[in-house]
Amino acid sequence: MALPINVPDLLRSSSKINAEREQPLRIVIVIEPDAPDELIDAVRDRFRPGTSNARLQIEVAEPDVRVPLRDTSDAVIAVVGSGRSGIAATLAEARDRAIPALAVGLADSLRDVAEYVAHPYADTVAALDGARVIDDEVSAWLVERLSGKRLALAHNFAFMRKAVADEAVKATALQNALIGTVVIIPGADMPLMTLNQAKMLLQIAAAYGQRLGAERVKELAAVVGGGFALRAVARQLLVFVPGFGWAVKGAIAYGGTIAMGKAAVGYFEEGFDLAEIAGKLVEVRDAAVERIRRDKHALKHTAAELAEARDARADDDPSEF
Repeated sequence: MALPINVPDLLRSSSKINAEREQPLRIVIVIEPDAPDELIDAVRDRFRPGTSNARLQIEVAEPDVRVPLRDTSDAVIAVVGSGRSGIAATLAEARDRAIPALAVGLADSLRDVAEYVAHPYADTVAALDGARVIDDEVSAWLVERLSGKRLALAHNFAFMRKAVADEAVKATALQNALIGTVVIIPGADMPLMTLNQAKMLLQIAAAYGQRLGAERVKELAAVVGGGFALRAVARQLLVFVPGFGWAVKGAIAYGGTIAMGKAAVGYFEEGFDLAEIAGKLVEVRDAAVERIRRDKHALKHTAAELAEARDARADDDPSEF
């Protein structure tokens, strides 16, 4: 089967993804002496670089002792205890030098931790479980603040993998939804959507440490087939939501991409490799298509809501459309 995607473009994307995950990382971890042992242990366990491209600078915060920060540092992570050491000054210096800095603590509320060290709430995370605050909160913050080095983070730190992969799925689904709603030339959306899905799978695979190369293009046939199927269903369902064809295409593009991406992430979490996952995605595709066929009423309702939302936005700012 001829793949309806630009294969050289996909190969270039593969090379770019490989280069992105090999980027250097420089993370400063500053620990207060009275920080909870549970939190320190969680940080020590999670932040174990997988390659020589990632370097950690570990410092103990002490009163009147300046922690050396370099402009090349990608982020500062402060492990907070009482906030009585010099850790607040280190965080303030990081802010002054525009280095992303995060305060992490064990507490019911991040407000307490933020006030201990006079740090912005948006750059503070807290929970009562040390492992959870690292796996859920710190990973989400790093994905947002170090967006250009997400794949490098996942490549080096296992706890970052799912957060990075989930972000790739969300971003690709939104891109495909937009393509589905704005492309009006019949058939023009197909190559763009399938190429996006293929790139998404490569990004997820890279986040989980999979080897990428030219041989993977054939394994992406399942994703491409999914694009064909979803587009075919979209054409069939247009008659059920007259006037809202753009919303149907956008909803199916979004939902289908989310289904494929989440399935891929789930399989990687279970230890599958990319070759196995490509085959499994056929099952996911077929299940997603069948759900869409059965739930025409819900699709019509969703399409109407999307149309109302678009009309409301157009009334507020006609220039957007």
